[in-house]
This record gives sequence, C-alpha cells and structure tokens, in this order.
Amino acid sequence: MAVPIAVLDCDLLLYGRGHRTLDRFKLEDVTDEYLVSTYGFPRQFICYLVDLLGATLSRPTQRSRAISPETQILAALGFYTSGSFQTRMGDAIGISQASMSRCVANVTEALVERASQFIHFPKDEATLQTLKDDFYGLAGMPGVLGVVDCTHVAIKAPNAEDLSYVNRKGLHSLNCLMVCDSRGVLLSAETHWPGSLPDCSVLEQAALTSQFETELRKDGWLLGDSSFVLRTWLMTPLHIPETPAEYRYNMAHSATHNVIERTFRTLRSRFRCLDGSKGTLQYSPEKSSHIILACCVLHNISLQHGLDVWSAPATGHMEQSEEEYEQTESVDSEACRVRQELLLTHFS
Repeated sequence: MAVPIAVLDCDLLLYGRGHRTLDRFKLEDVTDEYLVSTYGFPRQFICYLVDLLGATLSRPTQRSRAISPETQILAALGFYTSGSFQTRMGDAIGISQASMSRCVANVTEALVERASQFIHFPKDEATLQTLKDDFYGLAGMPGVLGVVDCTHVAIKAPNAEDLSYVNRKGLHSLNCLMVCDSRGVLLSAETHWPGSLPDCSVLEQAALTSQFETELRKDGWLLGDSSFVLRTWLMTPLHIPETPAEYRYNMAHSATHNVIERTFRTLRSRFRCLDGSKGTLQYSPEKSSHIILACCVLHNISLQHGLDVWSAPATGHMEQSEEEYEQTESVDSEACRVRQELLLTHFS
C-alpha cells in the first residue's frame, strides 16, 4: 500500500543523495484567493520573496535544500500569518510539521539577514525632509522623523526560567522597540529586549539612542509617549498641560503618535504568530526575537507592494506596552528648552 509523502519526514526523502529538490507544490496550480486565505499574501508577493530569498534557501550547506525555496517560503508564511503548524497546512504543500518548523527557521534567518536592507532610516536630506513633511501633514507637528514605542510579544518561559523575561503582568515576553514613519513603514526594530525592562530602560540601552545622538540630524526628533524621558531628539507630551499652546501641542503629539499604535495593530492583524491567539511563541528568546524581526521585514516589504491592512480589525493580545505611566520630567535643560521653543514657535 502506498504511503503518502506528506506524512513522511525521512531524511532520505527530504535531503536525499544529490540534494534533489522535491517540488511538492506549484503556485500556478492554485488561485490567488487560495494563496491569500491560506498563506496571507498574493502570488506576486510570494514570487518576489522566492526571487529575494531563493539563493539563500538553496545553499548547499543547508540540509533542507531538498525542499524548494518556494515550498519553504509558503511554509513560513503559513506559520507567520496563522501562528500554527497545523497539519492541514503542511498537508497542503506536502511536508510534515517537523519539516515546516525547519522551513520557518530557514526563512526566518534569511529575512533577518536582510533586515538592514528593508528597515532603516533614510540618510539623504531630501528624504529626511519628506519624512518631516509627511508627519506635519497629519496633525501639524513639525520636525518629526518618526514615532517610537514599545510592544510586548509573549514567549514561552526560557529553559533557565530567566526572570528578566517576566513582565509587569507576570507573563514571559520580549519588549520590542520600534519606530515608524507616517505610513507605518518601520524605520527601526529592536526585538530582543527582555520583557522585565521598562520602555525607558530599553530606549536607554538601544542602538536607536546611539544612532540619534551621534548620526541623525539635530533639527528633527522622534515622538514618544510618557513612558519615555524627554530628550533633545525625543519629544514627549506634557504631563499636565496648562496653557492653550500646551494643549495644542499635546493634541498634535497624540494624533501623530497614534501612527505607531496603528502599526502595531497591523503587525498583529497580519502576523497572527505575534498576537497570542494561538499561544505564545514556542521558541527561545533569541529565536522568538528573530521571528518578530522577520515579520517586521515582511511588513515593510508588504507596504512596498501596496498591501496596506490598516483597516483590518484589531485582534489578539499583543500588548502595546506594559508601562504604568509615571512621567518623570527630563532633567536635561537643553531638551526642555527645545520643547519650549517648539511650543512658542508652532503652537502659541
């Protein structure tokens, strides 16, 4: 009696001598509607990923070479967008759940290798000015280069039961620091911080801080909420606004900062592996961090392809922040001067 290949996970079949590729699934055999409903993305996007990652996923040093890049990418997209290694999805492309797990690992690392290609701040003056102009068009807040915030993604307890990953709610998580532009494109994503770290401590230690203090122009700033401390390059809301100008500043700040909240909703709507609906990420903190970053890369690529899902309903339990805001005004007199000048120049 013949045994379906879909339920086998034999090294000889998967990695057989000569590294012959097993073509289990063909994109041209299914409809666009099926691809979107099962893997979360249309054919053109998937073909782009095959072109982008194909050489990496076919490296002779990788044992899974026998599984085609196309199949590996479909397996990974299926996991990212559903949060599950369900048997139905593996059967659809002809591989076992164990093979799907290996495919997710391969595609994740290939995307992480390309993170700096797709997630970065622009360098040229013209593009930086466009960033500011686009943000100004939202709510009249000048000089904004990006909006920053943290979001927690639940993970399983590390084997060492490291308490540094236990957040304020008593759950294990990674605290992810992200910056986006006015369209929700991510300009920075640091996904590896332990969940016990408050947002302000994450920012204090982040590469983002070094980047803004040493590289980016001084005539612009990020917008952050009250979980962060005011800096010359980071404008926070006033804790207790008193004058009309201060109220206008806070309103413009809130309306502009809302972009990052919408971006977080987009991420969890598109990538259900992050939203907690199918449980926590069942990986080590390092591997979980890489999966989150891979989803961030795919988020930016999808926006480049015009796949905007900001209208999608919020789902799941991906928290924006674990902070209980207790604003501490900055002791940086220069930062206070910069914000006061902003108030007087643009909101008085």
